[in-house]
Amino acid sequence: MSTPIVERASLNSQPRHRWTVAEYHRMAEVGLLNEDSRVELIDGEIVEMAPIGSSHGGEVKYFNNKLVSLLRGKAIVSIQDPIILGGHAEPQPDIALLRWRDDFYRTANPHAEDVLLVIEVSDSTLRYDRDVKVPLYANHGIPEVWLLDVQQKQLEIYRDPADGQYQQRDCRQTGKIAPILCPDAVIDLAEVFPKF
Repeated sequence: MSTPIVERASLNSQPRHRWTVAEYHRMAEVGLLNEDSRVELIDGEIVEMAPIGSSHGGEVKYFNNKLVSLLRGKAIVSIQDPIILGGHAEPQPDIALLRWRDDFYRTANPHAEDVLLVIEVSDSTLRYDRDVKVPLYANHGIPEVWLLDVQQKQLEIYRDPADGQYQQRDCRQTGKIAPILCPDAVIDLAEVFPKF
């Protein structure tokens, strides 16, 4: 008599432990995670982050340079740093614009109410960013998310979170845009998507 094979679907229906932000931090304190661990906490699961390619890195560097020069003293530009979203999520968005604080968030990582804009740069991670991270940000009231689709050379804009979804969605390949909470930070998409 052969042993029955457990189907994958039944394994997915088994209860799983959802890690809390506190437990996740404790893993780092005891050495299970370190600064070289490319992971983030999403809805209680520790998720490995994709490697950063040159186009992805270049876009992050562009936005960092541009936003720092436009928002000096008005907002903090945070690059691939954690933000705490409730008790079970601590994503590390590619870029986050944070409310200005003189201590630069030295005493605690920023929370949802500190975030003005999140930018996710997507090359190989577009579906994950769109289907998992954008709804996560909406559920926690992040006022605006930009999803930069490197392959299609377009910027998806998500605004006005309500009931776990963004009510306004737009997609652009040309023109100028500024975050709703930082209107001085005008970005020209011709610079983001240069024609070489």
